[in-house]
Amino acid sequence: MLFSVFMLAVKSVYRNLLRSFLTILGIVIGVSAVITMVTIGNGATQAIKDQISSLGTNILLLSPGQRIGGGAGGGGGVPQFTEADADAIRDQIGGIKFAIATSQRPVVAIANGRNWSTVIAGAASDYFPAGNWELANGRTFEPAEEEAGAAVCVIGETVRREVFGGTVGQTGLGSALRIKQFSCQVIGITKPKGQIGMGDQDNSIITPLKTFLRRVSGNSQIGLIVIAMNEDADSASLKVGLTQLMRERRKLGDLKAGGADDNFNIFDTQQLADTLSGTMGLLTSLLGAVAAVSLLVGGIGIMNIMLVSVTERTREIGLRLAVGALEGEVLLQFLIEAVVLSALGGLIGIILATAASIGLSSLMNLPYQFDPGINAFALFFSGLIGVIFGYFPARGAARMDPIEALRHE
Repeated sequence: MLFSVFMLAVKSVYRNLLRSFLTILGIVIGVSAVITMVTIGNGATQAIKDQISSLGTNILLLSPGQRIGGGAGGGGGVPQFTEADADAIRDQIGGIKFAIATSQRPVVAIANGRNWSTVIAGAASDYFPAGNWELANGRTFEPAEEEAGAAVCVIGETVRREVFGGTVGQTGLGSALRIKQFSCQVIGITKPKGQIGMGDQDNSIITPLKTFLRRVSGNSQIGLIVIAMNEDADSASLKVGLTQLMRERRKLGDLKAGGADDNFNIFDTQQLADTLSGTMGLLTSLLGAVAAVSLLVGGIGIMNIMLVSVTERTREIGLRLAVGALEGEVLLQFLIEAVVLSALGGLIGIILATAASIGLSSLMNLPYQFDPGINAFALFFSGLIGVIFGYFPARGAARMDPIEALRHE
């Protein structure tokens, strides 16, 4: 019996195909909008996570000043760090894998008849594993080169492409690269890591720290200390210990006893990732909720067309009731018809949303994140709308007086 009622509903939808399509248009738009918004939002969230993780996992960035980005120049007379500060962190703070003193400056790199504006940084070889840097070709610094301040460097893919050109990870290795008044030999080329925010991580040159201090900055000031924590380390307690150590070394006194404010900043990349992911998740939910309003509009359209359908088929309803059809059977017929309409709209919406999400993800350079949960929920919700908005017209049809219905013109 249920199958026959279902087939009657399908035939009724097919009999008025254009009207049925226009009826479900609101459902199609609503479902496709919700799924597309959520999918693009999930892709943006994943892109942010990937960008933050490219900085390195369990990383703390210790910089002079009260915000990140003071750099080697400091600004405002804030005292910079020294290599001894990094050594003290490594020796006195537990749960630390690396504490790497580094500093950087913007420079112009010249080689092969070309020049390119980039950033040169001085750091130890531990900088590469701490920052998730992998080599496409070559090697990193040897201990003897670090100790002697040798004129060697590892370059990013952007520098390699703009200065040397050619195939990824092949040209430029072993060549001389002139920076300011000295030349360094390219001993390694890093694999591409891409953009983070407005910056290009691959537009960089890395030399041993002593090479940088002697030949680029001309002083012993350190603009940044990169701290890599152990996987099981508690970042909160580690930051407390790190703050105490830095206040002691920078002679700031006891803050509770009227000591000076911190003149350094501890930046936790994991906290940034969690904050940005949470914010993107909230925005995605908000956009999805706004898009879901069109589903309600589509539901009202279904109710409207079902009321019209009941009015048009009053004599048919009266005839069915007169020959012995039960009220429940008539109710079920019109209810199934409404559900078929809304579910069909949901299926079309899912197909359109999938195509739109793939296209937009490619256009916006975001990873496509298929979410089976939101697709299943959208289909279920579209069917539920058919039940809710189709029930009242169906109930009206089931409660008709057969005699009055047969008299209807």
